[in-house]
Amino acid sequence: MIMHPGIKLRHLRVFLDIAARGSLTAAARAQGITQPALSRTLAELEALLQVPLFRRERRRLVLTDAGTLLRTHAAAALQMLESGVAALHPVAGTDRLRVGILPTAATRLFPRVALRFREMHPHVTLSVETGPHPHLIRLLREGGIDLMIGRMPAAADMAGLRFDHLYEDQIALVSRAGHPFWGQPVRDVLSACPVILPPQDALIRRAVDDYLQARNLAGLHPAFETAALAVGRGILAASDALWFISQGVVGDELDQGALIQWPTDAGFLTGAVGLTRRQVGPENAMLDVLTRLATDGARTYAGSRAS
Repeated sequence: MIMHPGIKLRHLRVFLDIAARGSLTAAARAQGITQPALSRTLAELEALLQVPLFRRERRRLVLTDAGTLLRTHAAAALQMLESGVAALHPVAGTDRLRVGILPTAATRLFPRVALRFREMHPHVTLSVETGPHPHLIRLLREGGIDLMIGRMPAAADMAGLRFDHLYEDQIALVSRAGHPFWGQPVRDVLSACPVILPPQDALIRRAVDDYLQARNLAGLHPAFETAALAVGRGILAASDALWFISQGVVGDELDQGALIQWPTDAGFLTGAVGLTRRQVGPENAMLDVLTRLATDGARTYAGSRAS
């Protein structure tokens, strides 16, 4: 079957954005259009293809089998097209790598890697994009970034991508040093004090929710939701709140004694951290160098935490 001539790039971009975010509202905001307009575009694409691409599960849109197949090929096709357009307009006299950094790698691992890369290749600019996982995944698929460093994406997000494992990072429960309830049972403290949870779309949120449910705290209402170090650190310093956050985000604060880590006794509060790249893309020697440095840096970082 030949592709219907009515299918346009806007159809595919809308489709990929909805697939990445699982929400019409979030995708419409990212596209800068109204939700009704985005819904019409999706309906047009499904009509042209004559197959449903999504099904609704609770409050999320989930890809059908046909949608999963289309995303794999549409993402690869758009990436190749973006690469071709970029090759027509090279930037003279400069090189640039665009890297997306999730919070777990932003404060300790990546700064060390970035400085080492700068020593080796001072003519290359590292353009760093931060933000939540859905935002960076979308940029990676669309060619807005060349590499993402952080926690392993969910299986549903891995079509057209590859993940290289670096190390395991624990989800820590932390508070300010000198917390008045230190030493008391964690379940009681969580029930009595304000709690900061990762955002709903954070990769670690599900593991935290599972932890709370296993301790009959599924109904706990968080006071705040954030994965931002500056925000979380500021709230902890001025209150008796506790924060579930990737250990890599608050490693320096723990080492310096500004924050303390509470025992959780939960082996599943951990997850893989690594490099996520597109499976199909142009050769990039500088990106390969950065990947090797990140691998070496992660080995040193993981060793220092174990010692």
